[in-house]
Amino acid sequence: MKIILRENVEHLGTVGETVLVRDGYARNFLIPRGLAYYASPKAMRVLESEKKQYEARMAKLKTEAEHIAARLADTQVSITMQVGEEGRLFGSVTNQMIAQELTDKGFNIDRRTIMLDEPIKSIGEFEVKIKLHPEVHAPLKVWVTSAA
Repeated sequence: MKIILRENVEHLGTVGETVLVRDGYARNFLIPRGLAYYASPKAMRVLESEKKQYEARMAKLKTEAEHIAARLADTQVSITMQVGEEGRLFGSVTNQMIAQELTDKGFNIDRRTIMLDEPIKSIGEFEVKIKLHPEVHAPLKVWVTSAA
C-alpha cells in the first residue's frame, strides 16, 4: 500500500515521502496514529500545508533543544553507588538514575533520550550523550562515586 508520511518515522522515511508498506502496517499502525495518509492527490495538497507547519514547529523545537544543550554543557551529574572489591559497582548506573539527577537539577529530560553505549559498572567519570532533537545531541559528564 502506498502512503504519504505526515511525520518522520524511524527506519521508514521523513515527512512528505511516499513509501510502500504492508497493508496491515498502514491500516493498523501508521494511519490510526496520524503518522501517514493514504497516497492520493488530495492528501498531497493537504500534506503541503502540514509540512510547512511541521517545519516551523521543528525549527522551534531545535532552537529550544540547542538552548538546553548549552545549559547541559556546563552541568555535571554525580551518582553515589555501593561499591564492592576492585571498584566494581553493585548493580549499574542506568539512564533512569541519570534522568532523576537531571530532574533534581531542574532539567526535564526523558530517560529514553539518554544514550548509554553500555551500562556503567565502575567508579569514575563518564561522558553520556543526550538526544534532545534528531539533529541536536548534548554531552553530559557523569561522575560515579562510592558510598563510603
